[in-house]
Amino acid sequence: MALLEFINITYVSAAVVIIGSVGIIALPKPIDKVIMFGLLQGGFIGMIAAARYLDVAMAAAIFDPISTVILLIGITKLDEIRKKKQKQAQEEGFLV
Repeated sequence: MALLEFINITYVSAAVVIIGSVGIIALPKPIDKVIMFGLLQGGFIGMIAAARYLDVAMAAAIFDPISTVILLIGITKLDEIRKKKQKQAQEEGFLV
C-alpha cells in the first residue's frame, strides 16, 4: 500500500521530465534528442495538469507539437548546411 501512495501523477511526471532532460543532454543524435524532447513535453504537461492549471496544460498541449515541428525543421536545415559545407570542403581539398 505504501508504494501505491508514492506513485501519483506528480512523481511520474517529474520522473518523465528528468528522463527526457537527461536524454536530451546525453544522446548525440538530433533525432534521438527530438524523441526525448517529446518525452520532456509529456512530463511537463503532466506536471502542469497535476497542479490543476488545466487551461495552461491545454495551451501547452496545443503548442508543444508546433514547437516539435519547428525543432525538426531546424534540425533538417542544420543537417543540410553541414552536408553542403562538407561537400564544399571536399571539393576544395580540405579534410573535414
